[in-house]
Amino acid sequence: MYPENIVIPMKKELTDVGFKDLVSSDDVKDILSKNETTLIVVNSVCGCAAANARPGAIESLNNKKSPTNIGTVFAGVDKEATDAARGNMIPFPPSSPCIALFKNGELVHMLERHHIEGRPAELIAENLKNAYNEYC
Repeated sequence: MYPENIVIPMKKELTDVGFKDLVSSDDVKDILSKNETTLIVVNSVCGCAAANARPGAIESLNNKKSPTNIGTVFAGVDKEATDAARGNMIPFPPSSPCIALFKNGELVHMLERHHIEGRPAELIAENLKNAYNEYC
């Protein structure tokens, strides 16, 4: 577990723009039970989450089409919620950060850590926008 004072600003970066803070398995189950599109960001304290994943996910929402629901779990903090989210991301192995798009509760698009690390936020946003245009 990471100290709360370190994690809060990293969570707020997403929650301040509308991402729902998912802290329990029920939170994950509820957001994915809707027959809509849902984006889940598995947040992390690492540099690639700060420089690439969070800014890319935020920028991706500036699109004509975007997910109906947006949520985030924090790896290393919200263990129950993170495990539940990752359970819905199978067959992809656990990684953080990662970003998953679901349609009607089914995984339709996935960005794993190796798709995020070392890539600019703009490229991540463009990748997600393309997915939104197809699935949202």
